[in-house]
Amino acid sequence: MSHDTTQMALSLAAREDGAPLRVAGVDEAGRGPLAGPVVVAAVVFAPGRTPINGLDDSKQLTAQRREVLYERIIERALAWHIEFVTHEEIDRLNIYHATMAGMSRSIACLHHRVDVVRIDGNALPRGLPCAAEAWINGDARDRSIMAASILAKVSRDRYMQSLHERFPLYRFDQHKGYSTPVHLSALREHGPCPEHRRSFAPVQAACRGEAAPPVIDELPLTAIS
Repeated sequence: MSHDTTQMALSLAAREDGAPLRVAGVDEAGRGPLAGPVVVAAVVFAPGRTPINGLDDSKQLTAQRREVLYERIIERALAWHIEFVTHEEIDRLNIYHATMAGMSRSIACLHHRVDVVRIDGNALPRGLPCAAEAWINGDARDRSIMAASILAKVSRDRYMQSLHERFPLYRFDQHKGYSTPVHLSALREHGPCPEHRRSFAPVQAACRGEAAPPVIDELPLTAIS
């Protein structure tokens, strides 16, 4: 039995006694950008009706709406945790394994409060301390994952705004580190700043004074493992 199948079997077994499950939703923001951290969030709501209206995948919400929901989530969730995975760790491990490490740390902080973890995507970190399920398109299907996606996105956007204040030449306030024409142009002109991910091809090209190769900003986790 594979590692992922074992964790799925554990989560299904936890439902047999009929008690309401305490679910932790987990999602991340920032795998595709060329700079800054990946941010992973985990959110636990009390069993029953979610005490927040208007939850959705963070990508479907305006920045203003995400900010409002962020405050409601941290106020009304049973538990929550936000984990920053630095650009140094991304360069050391690669983006896939760095994201998995961030998920593992987020879950480790909350596992004693939950019965099962639901992670957006189709991959699970290894060695989790509790039952877990991978939910493809989970940020459109599960409200705890939706909440986690909002916490991760808002936290990362705030970080990138602070990064813009430190390094205004790159306009991180506009693109949040993604490979937009404005960002790539700044990379060519100024080279990378300390928070750029040196393991990413466009940043490597900028270090060599070359034109940046085309980039797909977000790939499925399994596609970059």
